[in-house]
Amino acid sequence: MGNMEAAGEPALWERSLRGDGDAFGLVFDRHNARVFRHAYGFLRNRHDAEDATAAAFLELWRRRAKVRLVNGSVLPWLLTTTTNVARNHQRAARRYHSFLSALPREVESPDAAEEAMARNPYEALEPELAAAVLALGSADRQLVALVVVAGCSIGDAADVLDVTASAAKTRLHRARLKLRAALEPHPPAAAGLAEPRALEGELP
Repeated sequence: MGNMEAAGEPALWERSLRGDGDAFGLVFDRHNARVFRHAYGFLRNRHDAEDATAAAFLELWRRRAKVRLVNGSVLPWLLTTTTNVARNHQRAARRYHSFLSALPREVESPDAAEEAMARNPYEALEPELAAAVLALGSADRQLVALVVVAGCSIGDAADVLDVTASAAKTRLHRARLKLRAALEPHPPAAAGLAEPRALEGELP
């Protein structure tokens, strides 16, 4: 075990591919904290982030034969998978709370515990930026998560997503424009309202 702990990640991954659970455990130890922080950045809930982290590593084990190392590491693949798990988790939460809101309401006022259960748990905790990233299309979301959130280079992210660096750079630029538009405050006046001067002469 001591020799394995000193081994590089590519060597550990080769052993993991052959079904070596101890080697996979060492890969888990190397990246668990980083993956958890990535999940927590989106979900803002420790329990949910732990679930997302566990799901990402489970997928890593199940799909290990198809995983591509980037710079000798599975971390970029893990971060991309964690982003998708977080997205799916929030979709499920929204469906659940939509279902609750559609149920017939009792005439009596619910108690405080029932009201707390009926509220969306992400409404107050979810940062606007995380919500905007998770609202992007799948490819853009993965790219932003790798480059902007996780700090990977454009080249590494392109390798993970199997696109050229040039295509990744263009897509990232467009994704940033979408995020900027999503985060900009709405104008105070509704579009299409006539200016006061346009109404002159119409009053009796």
